[in-house]
Amino acid sequence: MNKQQLCFRFYQLIILLLTPVLILLLCVRSIRQKAYRQRMLERLGWISSKLQPGGIVVHAASVGEVIAVKPFVDKILTENPEQIITLTTFTPTGSAQVSKLFGDKVQHCYLPLDISFCVHLFLKILKPKAMVLMETELWPTLIHRCYKSEVKLLLINGRLSANSLRSYQKIISLIKPALNKFEHILCQSYDNAENFISLGAAADIVTTSGNLKYDISITERVREKITELEQIKPDNRTILVVGSSHQHEEPLLIDAFKKLKQAFPNLLLVLVPRHPERFVQVGKDCQTQGFHVARRSANEPITPETDIWLIDTLGELLAVYGLADVCIVAGSFSDVEGHNPLEPALFAKPILVGPRMGNFKEMNQKLLDAHGIYQLDSNGELIAGVERLLHSPSICESMGKAASGVVQSNQGATNMSYDYLKRLIDLN
Repeated sequence: MNKQQLCFRFYQLIILLLTPVLILLLCVRSIRQKAYRQRMLERLGWISSKLQPGGIVVHAASVGEVIAVKPFVDKILTENPEQIITLTTFTPTGSAQVSKLFGDKVQHCYLPLDISFCVHLFLKILKPKAMVLMETELWPTLIHRCYKSEVKLLLINGRLSANSLRSYQKIISLIKPALNKFEHILCQSYDNAENFISLGAAADIVTTSGNLKYDISITERVREKITELEQIKPDNRTILVVGSSHQHEEPLLIDAFKKLKQAFPNLLLVLVPRHPERFVQVGKDCQTQGFHVARRSANEPITPETDIWLIDTLGELLAVYGLADVCIVAGSFSDVEGHNPLEPALFAKPILVGPRMGNFKEMNQKLLDAHGIYQLDSNGELIAGVERLLHSPSICESMGKAASGVVQSNQGATNMSYDYLKRLIDLN
């Protein structure tokens, strides 16, 4: 047994021993979000036998990945209406997003834990002809089992940051063999492609395809949602949207809003927390600060006294960006390292982000180069940055047009990913 085989066996043993801990962690998380204790058998590979076998499995871990992969899945279904697609996720919010975006057009279940018997059962029931993974979803047992079962493996929208590269290099004997079991690795950018090659992927299977997240569009469903929200939004308020906020950022953002209200009395903060299990607490925190809060989930009206419109619902952030005068993309004021800035760019909105955009480095740089985003050097510049945009409608318009141009000029990853999938299997 060589070093790589020994490392793989050791990994399988560790994951097996940790199974009770992983299940316990899911149960603990379910205290706040009960969906984590539902469909637990799917986590062990015991998926419904009613799912049709023989199709394509596409894995998108959570909400952001489900949204990003939608054009790719839609492309498969448009070109091959009878094709069976099983879209898997890890999180309940991702699961809910699958239902919202696709309905019964795809099959859905959770991806099992990366344990040999769980993966074996999952593949035995579904018998896929191809497995499509996204970004950095590198699960050695799943990849190995697919390879042994002659299931074609494709990684799309590949992303490997410098930090992730350093982490994976510590277990290179485990990861390198997994990478080279893929037929193709399609990366978001040249830097990501170089990182995959540095990690041991053969250069001839690595290609730069662009980022699927650029291939977004304003669908009819989104337009209908915007129309619905516009009926609630007052016409005489300036709208500041904060998208995907996190716990450690919200005190900074809410304190900044309190000071901004003194200079802009008609300012309405539309706050969209990232995690649904925190919706209730965020509402309480805002009220504790003395703000009048209208909750979207309760359809509470926005009155002249309303300070904050709390979007405590799922799947409405994209439409909410369409209402904004100024958009703040959160995650960028903490070690989360940012969220997707292309969603407000799609609507040609002025975008402000904090100093930490490591998760979207390449995308952020394109927007910076085009003068389509305003990035702060420090969190302390937040108030001055928002004031600058609110005082300058012409700058906002120019930024918005530039950001929209970046989205349009970088589309195409969906078609390239689909072409590579067609090379691997007969689509029908």
